[in-house]
Amino acid sequence: MPTAAVIPLSSQRLRWFFSRRGDSIWLRPLQLTAAAWAVLFVLFFGDAAHMLHTWWNSSTFNHCLLIVPIIGWLVVQRREELAQLAPQSWWPALLWFGAGAGGWLLGEAAGVALARQAGLIMMLQGSASAILGAQVTRGLLFPLFYMFFLIPFGEEFVPALQMLTADMCMALLALVGVPAHIEGIFITTPGGYFRVAEACSGVKFLVAMVALGALVSNLCFKSWVRRAGFMALCVVVPILANGLRAFGTIYIAEHTGIEFAASWDHVFYGWVFFAIVIGLVMAIGWRFFDRRADEAAFNPAEIPATAFGAAKPNLVLALITAMAVIPLAWSALVMNRAGDLPDRIAMPQVAGWEQIPYTPTADWKPNFAGASHYLFGRYRSAAGEDVDLFAVAYNRQAEGQELVGYGQGAIAPDSRWSWSENIAAPPNAKGERIKTAGPVKREVLSFYRINAVTTGSPVKVKLETLKARLFAGDQRAVAIVLSAEHRGQDTQRAALDRFLEDIGDIDKVADRMIAID
Repeated sequence: MPTAAVIPLSSQRLRWFFSRRGDSIWLRPLQLTAAAWAVLFVLFFGDAAHMLHTWWNSSTFNHCLLIVPIIGWLVVQRREELAQLAPQSWWPALLWFGAGAGGWLLGEAAGVALARQAGLIMMLQGSASAILGAQVTRGLLFPLFYMFFLIPFGEEFVPALQMLTADMCMALLALVGVPAHIEGIFITTPGGYFRVAEACSGVKFLVAMVALGALVSNLCFKSWVRRAGFMALCVVVPILANGLRAFGTIYIAEHTGIEFAASWDHVFYGWVFFAIVIGLVMAIGWRFFDRRADEAAFNPAEIPATAFGAAKPNLVLALITAMAVIPLAWSALVMNRAGDLPDRIAMPQVAGWEQIPYTPTADWKPNFAGASHYLFGRYRSAAGEDVDLFAVAYNRQAEGQELVGYGQGAIAPDSRWSWSENIAAPPNAKGERIKTAGPVKREVLSFYRINAVTTGSPVKVKLETLKARLFAGDQRAVAIVLSAEHRGQDTQRAALDRFLEDIGDIDKVADRMIAID
């Protein structure tokens, strides 16, 4: 099989590159690439549709709608250079495709949508590289890489960004002499009580700025040192600017009132803020641009001919299809087996405690979407201590019915409750203090039971879920959340610890709920 080689540029070659004639050297590879992508979109329609839904409905990822045409523009920008190359199917790229298929399977087993979507992107990249060949892949390296920005990624950083924004606000308030007290992401000043909410974390502008920074780094810089510096700028400036914006909102509230500050923040944050950040970053980076606007994206003469790995295009397409079907077949045949649960699950009886009506100071209920059973009740000791117990049971885990994940747990999405700080917890639990307006506070201990393991670690839950689903294990799972509401300044942690001691072995309590002897 002949290896790929550089083809002299001519008007005829350029016409062939966009031609519909059957003898075009590009037509058949492009048709096969389109066919491969069509197969992948059909097989993994759910993941592609979920990504599109996120782009359209989440303001954090609206910028992804622009990345699709940008990738197309990047390819068209390289058309003259690409026309000098001869596409030649290249089987080593199937290794990247296989890694994507394996990543999708692991994401499906663990219930991690991000891993499935990253796997789909890798399969799209790998299929294009395998059909078009090593030379063309070198020419399309950045557009293929830029496809990673189609993955809705970044909300995982929201809690850390909230804390960082709150700390910056406190530093700036101290600098201008405004007295303030911070507790987690809650800031109290003489002018009011403020919460650095998820929307105020600045994540939406940070992820969009990183995507923009990657594009500008490729188009405007040749030096990798300058590219790295500009990318660092695209991370640091939005974070600092968001802290300044949050501080400005609190400072304005001190002088004009909370309502005016809130309306000003909404307009400024939604219409002006990002434009200012973009202008600032571009102004700083402008003087360091070292690549001409009319400079070619790459030099075809510098791309060596492929020395190994040539393959028949039809065989490559067949292998792509087979490798994509394998994880789907495994998921359907092995991973989607539901366990048997009792028709009814009763609240546990706890010696020394009686169940009473649930009458909280501020309404609170954990969020566990898609559970098979829900239990919620309040217990009172003879000494008058109150502890709330919430439990859920799953017969299996899948998309939309996960033990842990975004919005699952002690704090429901869009609720008035927010995380305040982590607290001491038993080795097999997660401890946190949550808070809402009032202020009203709660101590919360969360226990997750899956695959005969009890833990408070979301990562360990995902790993145990992965093992149970990947190897046809027991997918039944339980979450038990214990909570005690503060009484004034008293934490009631002692009551929570006594209840935990009196309820006994939490593993056995969870197993009884799902009928495991």
